[in-house]
Amino acid sequence: MKNINTLALILLIIIACPSSSNLDEFFSDIFYQKFTKTYGTSATDRARKWHNFSLDHQLDSDWEKINKVNHFFNSTIAYEDDITLWGKKDYWASPVETIGRGKGDCEDFAIAKYFSLTSLGVDKNKLRLMYVRQLKVNQPHMVLIYFEDLNKTPFVLDNFNKKVLPANKRKDLKPIYSFNAEGLWLAKAKGLGRKVNNSRGVSAWDVLVQRIEEGEMQTLATVK
Repeated sequence: MKNINTLALILLIIIACPSSSNLDEFFSDIFYQKFTKTYGTSATDRARKWHNFSLDHQLDSDWEKINKVNHFFNSTIAYEDDITLWGKKDYWASPVETIGRGKGDCEDFAIAKYFSLTSLGVDKNKLRLMYVRQLKVNQPHMVLIYFEDLNKTPFVLDNFNKKVLPANKRKDLKPIYSFNAEGLWLAKAKGLGRKVNNSRGVSAWDVLVQRIEEGEMQTLATVK
């Protein structure tokens, strides 16, 4: 348990203050031993690829980071629904679990991109996970949005349309609400939207952060 808690603390340090030494501490021998035991050697290859990617792009501009992180997860992770992958109607996987399984749904893509970007030093206040309706398939969907300027239209990072585009160019998306660690916003088509006062955000987000802090690595067989 001590080792798991240490890994969780290192992850939180990485998000707050990224550096190559912090990343190397997180991707330690202990991490890889547990990861390989849980997900297998092919998954460990993905984890090492993620580790090297994170080291290689720390000094990039924000614009380079959002495009490269978007491409990395869209090209590394295959889409799969939660019922098939986790045996549950709705399960928010941590980035480690998504890399471990090599698959995820739209929420898992957005979550993995969010935490990867914050670990690379992108200001978390510029990032939000946004629930939308994907009008082409008429289904609920989640994307990550990035505000280059908080007073301007954000950019959308998506696994459905894989090109990073301004939100006003995504006519196929109807925004519903967005959130991050700082709060919950009722969405509008352009700009920030209206923040909901006295909100702790989305409960699933709180559960996800708690599981990351506890160093969980779930599989279909172990998820509750």
